[in-house]
Amino acid sequence: MRVFVTEHARKRLHNLRQERLGLADIEAAALQIPGYVPTATRFRGFVARSGRIFDLVVKDIATGRLVITVIGK
Repeated sequence: MRVFVTEHARKRLHNLRQERLGLADIEAAALQIPGYVPTATRFRGFVARSGRIFDLVVKDIATGRLVITVIGK
């Protein structure tokens, strides 16, 4: 499955709240979510390689999984 990260989510990676999160962390977390996600849904409690905890808002589209935003803790 392909993972697409929106421009909004990429911009949020530069905020202080999301520091130490990378695209690889986001893509790996998105692939861990089982099943089909038909509507935008928040998934909580992912851990980045740096140890930072974060949430994802994800929706499945015809071509893969779309990461709408990232919320750092």
